[in-house]
Amino acid sequence: MTDAANPERPLFDAPPMAEQERMVEAILFASADPVGVAELNARMPHGADAAEALVHLRRRYAGRGVEVVRVGDAWAFRTAPDLGFLMQKETVETRKLSRAAIETLAIVAYHQPVTRAEIEEIRGVSVSRGTVDQLLELEWIKFGRRRMTPGRPVTYVVTEEFLDHFGLENARDLPGLKELRAAGLLESRPQMGPMAAGEAEPDDDDAVPDTDQGEMFE
Repeated sequence: MTDAANPERPLFDAPPMAEQERMVEAILFASADPVGVAELNARMPHGADAAEALVHLRRRYAGRGVEVVRVGDAWAFRTAPDLGFLMQKETVETRKLSRAAIETLAIVAYHQPVTRAEIEEIRGVSVSRGTVDQLLELEWIKFGRRRMTPGRPVTYVVTEEFLDHFGLENARDLPGLKELRAAGLLESRPQMGPMAAGEAEPDDDDAVPDTDQGEMFE
């Protein structure tokens, strides 16, 4: 809405940037999930610029115990990386990921969007339904767009929850070969022979020793 006497001037002036910064701070602090810029603007008064307020807020929190970080296309407060050890008791999870689930997750992360058939081709074995269901349940992968190929197979992509869990801003920040080898994902193991038609990988509980969630990209 603009002033009739001066059409270029908004009828209501936006709050001062310092106040906008406080508003963004309050929203992020109270939100359990990362919040996007569009949602921030929708909650703030008319004329506010959440993107600019985020720039100031990030600068103010830089180097402090908590920081404003980008998670995919959204923003959130997170503990400074060098202080993560203080939160160990609160963040350690007892659930385990099998080798099959870790490999499948890594393939989705590095090759997304990827179909089940492509995952099986890369791994060299069939992917059990339980493996994919476990990753979907954890909300670390989700369904992507269907391929415009015969059968229109569904694809899989990683989620913002996956990026947030491993402290990644986006998929381009995934670790390289050295880090994967250090995490045990590229260790040598016996080659598996050709599988009979329709044969699937062993169930997750019987496949290989479990690996803690969070070890994948540490």
